[in-house]
Amino acid sequence: MELKPMAVAVYTGLFVATLHFIWSLMIALGVGQVYLDWILGLHFIENPFVVMPFSLGTMIILLVFTFVIGFILGWVGTVCWNKMIKK
Repeated sequence: MELKPMAVAVYTGLFVATLHFIWSLMIALGVGQVYLDWILGLHFIENPFVVMPFSLGTMIILLVFTFVIGFILGWVGTVCWNKMIKK
């Protein structure tokens, strides 16, 4: 089944950006550090990182950047997939 590269790219970009939006909300609500400590602890890793204070400008840059990267990877992945299934 051939996939539509543009549709997959948009959905992939939105998915990745949504995950980072949730992370940004966690930072804004003050639970980001607790979550990071917990997740790394589950992997037996001592957390060397400190979460910075929330910044709306940084969040916007993060969301745009992650959408664009997700879009590109989704598009490239779909084009490769479509070429592989044609053979």
